[in-house]
Amino acid sequence: MKKKTERVNQKLRKITKNKQKTLSWLRSALTFSKAQISAFVGGVIDYCTMIFLTEAFHIHYTISIAAGGIVGAVLNFSVNRKWSFYSNDAQYEFSVLQQLGMFFPVVLGSIALKSAGTFALTSLSKIDYKLTRLVVDVVVSIFYNFMLQKHLIFKKRR
Repeated sequence: MKKKTERVNQKLRKITKNKQKTLSWLRSALTFSKAQISAFVGGVIDYCTMIFLTEAFHIHYTISIAAGGIVGAVLNFSVNRKWSFYSNDAQYEFSVLQQLGMFFPVVLGSIALKSAGTFALTSLSKIDYKLTRLVVDVVVSIFYNFMLQKHLIFKKRR
């Protein structure tokens, strides 16, 4: 009887552990999805600003990317802080001022990567900057912005 009880307890612990892993994965997937929605909204503002400045005022697209990046970043920071990475369960490790201090260099890096990447891809492929920018945006958004924002800027206290 004792062995049977122990086996049942082991199975229950395993089920509980698997359930916790699944919930953790779902929370991470939800956070990622929310961050991508925020990035998309900020990106649309950023992209439209870039096209407007380039087409209406004949500003080189690399400069327009910087201007659009700043506008999009303000929106992105606000949405990410209040919605994408927010949790009732855990507080942020850093204050809003500390987060802004870390966010600023990340935005500069993001703008530099988007400008350089778009310029390089446009120059090499001879494809219109509006299309190459979209490709570069996706890569920078997922592999640079999301990672730094999740694991550094909006990090939770443990």
